[in-house]
Amino acid sequence: MLERGFTFWELIRDRRMRPLLWTRWTGQFTDGIFQSALASFVLFSPERQASALNAALAFAVVLLPYSIVGPMVGTLLDRFSRQRAVLFSNLTRATTLFFIALLIFQGRTGLELTIFVLIAFGVNRLILAGLSAGLPLVAPKSSLIAANALAVTGGSVWVVLGGGMGLLIRRFTDAVTSADHADGYLILAAASGYLLAALFASTMKKSEIGPQPHQIKKASISEGFIEVREGFKFLSIHQDAARGIAATAIHRGGITALTLTAMLLERNTFNDPSNSDAGLAGLSIALSCAAIGFTIGALIAPIGVQWTGRHRWMRLSMFAAAFGTLILVIDRNQILLCAAAFTTGLFGQSVKVTNDALVQSKISDEFRGRVFAVYDVVVNGSIVVFSIISALLLPQSGDSWLVPTLVAVTYILIAGVVLRPQKFFLKDGGENATTP
Repeated sequence: MLERGFTFWELIRDRRMRPLLWTRWTGQFTDGIFQSALASFVLFSPERQASALNAALAFAVVLLPYSIVGPMVGTLLDRFSRQRAVLFSNLTRATTLFFIALLIFQGRTGLELTIFVLIAFGVNRLILAGLSAGLPLVAPKSSLIAANALAVTGGSVWVVLGGGMGLLIRRFTDAVTSADHADGYLILAAASGYLLAALFASTMKKSEIGPQPHQIKKASISEGFIEVREGFKFLSIHQDAARGIAATAIHRGGITALTLTAMLLERNTFNDPSNSDAGLAGLSIALSCAAIGFTIGALIAPIGVQWTGRHRWMRLSMFAAAFGTLILVIDRNQILLCAAAFTTGLFGQSVKVTNDALVQSKISDEFRGRVFAVYDVVVNGSIVVFSIISALLLPQSGDSWLVPTLVAVTYILIAGVVLRPQKFFLKDGGENATTP
């Protein structure tokens, strides 16, 4: 591989990177369609009363089970072909969504629907962890930050674009069928998107994204539990990677709290609660502002790292994200909501893509799948905790200064304590380290 850093365009055109990017982006675009259908069906339906607690429980139902079994997924990613895992997981998601659509058409919205949604989201985390663990094997080492920015942030943008496409599709189907059936058709469209992602995954070679053949060993169930512990052990050795993961998790949790705030403001304050389309459109605008922030944050991350060193850049970005959150303490209106979404997304994504490259550079491929699965568990756990706490504090209107204040204070504490130079810089040869 070339030692010089690749540009974003060169990474997109790179023969080895291209299948991974298209697999990830197609899947995440489809995630946006799927999530817009679920949001419409569960949270923005005029027939159902939306509340912060209901939304928090939805986050918990989707994420908490995977947070419990996630580390075992990491063991699988380090023992079996990640390409095969990504391929068959996308096929599983497509099949699951066919059943979800069928249940919605039949009006069965109880335990059966919950189980299939759990499977769909749980499999999705396996895919993202596998692609993240495999990215260093197809990207030039000198371009890991740029590659992460392209894969992860590009994926986040595609999720938002998929959500917008979902809203557009739903507008057309709303005119010819009931609201629930419109959501069912939208989920069928998402199922076809996952089949396309599986097709892109099939273009990669079996061992192309790892693990390497000489690193694959037979693993018993007892060994799996031991290796879960080893994933945490690796992070205890590499303290800067562990602290970066903690900062990323806290930021993602804070974003969840702000998303719940935005959802209630758009649903019950900025728009008529009976006008679900207006509420969804308003939330989509706010999320689009966040996506623009994600994109710019990823683009400036390599420059920021070059100027200040990756550790200091993560610390400064966390402070900046806190001040972005404080915008909603001043007042809550649609303009300030979009400004806060943009600013928090911009600097938060800088933290994430820089930390992803840090973790990838620290952990050998033999253990990378386990570490990224642990990474997902920590992030998911933070999302659940923040969503429940914010749900208990938010009024039905969502018009509250308390939750944004608590998120900002938490960000400042993470930047000032967890990412303090005396601890965070020590393990990587000083604060001016700029290698990815």
